[in-house]
Amino acid sequence: MFQLDFYGTLVAASLVLLLGRGLVTRVGFLRAYNIPEPVAGGLVVALALLAMRGLEVEVRFDTSLQTPLMLAFFATIGLSADLASLKKGGRVVGVFLLAVVGLLVVQNAMGIGLAKALGLDPLMGLLTGSVTLAGGHGTGAAWGSVFSEKYGLASASELAMASATFGLVLGGLIGGPVARLLIKRVQSPGGLEPEKTRMPKGFEQPNKERSITAFSFIETLALIAVSLLAGTLLNGQLHGTAFELPTFVCVLFVGVVLRNGLSALGLYQVFEREVSVLGNVSLSLFLAIALMSLKLWDLASLALPIFIILAAQTLVMALFAIFVTFRIMGSHYDAAVLAAGHCGFGLGATPTAIANMQAVTQRYGPSQIAFLVVPMVGAFFIDIINVIVIKLYLALPFFAVT
Repeated sequence: MFQLDFYGTLVAASLVLLLGRGLVTRVGFLRAYNIPEPVAGGLVVALALLAMRGLEVEVRFDTSLQTPLMLAFFATIGLSADLASLKKGGRVVGVFLLAVVGLLVVQNAMGIGLAKALGLDPLMGLLTGSVTLAGGHGTGAAWGSVFSEKYGLASASELAMASATFGLVLGGLIGGPVARLLIKRVQSPGGLEPEKTRMPKGFEQPNKERSITAFSFIETLALIAVSLLAGTLLNGQLHGTAFELPTFVCVLFVGVVLRNGLSALGLYQVFEREVSVLGNVSLSLFLAIALMSLKLWDLASLALPIFIILAAQTLVMALFAIFVTFRIMGSHYDAAVLAAGHCGFGLGATPTAIANMQAVTQRYGPSQIAFLVVPMVGAFFIDIINVIVIKLYLALPFFAVT
């Protein structure tokens, strides 16, 4: 077994991103279907590690950098959130939230229905529904423990981790193809060219060159550090209370307060170009480490019935994005980008959603409303609503504790 330390893991993550860039640039299929660069490179490395494991060679990474990178990314989301702009997207946020809630309900109904049809415990269906797909690894781990201790479901935590991994992979793979299909419906001859002439903001086009200075870069880095520190402290204060929230939500909230508070007081204006650069770096490295560290053999160990449920959930996510999300969001270009983002955090996580949308906007042009709506819904609302939906399903008679 080879254990890479902090520096070795950072080198490996950087090489994964370079590999992903090379693959997307040179492989027409990946470029045509808008596969994010971290996903392309990370999956190749994960497959290589799976093959090496078959030869009894295992490589492990130091993932201690993964959480700080994720939190730094959410800090930049908060620092990019101009409340004046959010007011403009209020109705769009509400409509998209309806689509999100609808998917959570459908995912759990599908999971429970298929589990019962396949002769499995309905709890397994719930675990392969919104608990792990919309919830991700963190929510899956939390509910896996509850299902094991309170409901007596064997190997719930292991199933949760494998299902969340499956969702993370597929969420990063289907978003681009779904957007490509939808954009073909709305694109007229030269239809997207006017969008490309607008200067992109925030995370819309990560490869766009932006002029920055060393001092302003340090100022933005300081704001991110304050968001991380204050957000972590806030999370500690809320722990165990009725207002407990995931750490990344607290960090994002502090970023929003910093951005808008300093602006309202006339003390400081956040430089969005530095925020976007640091946010994109954090996002790319986080996804690279997450994907290259995937234990694909956990997916191979899924029993066939569970694999069938997860495959069906992936198909449902794609169909929901095409026939529900896209349509209720307006059936235009922005709606197509939102559909790609919904695939990302409907199956995986908010960083996956952002990566999906970046792959689309990098090719077709900016979508400011999508990068306004998806991070806010994915960070602030999805976890809270998911808990409510899960608890409502657990109130059904066949989930009664014995």
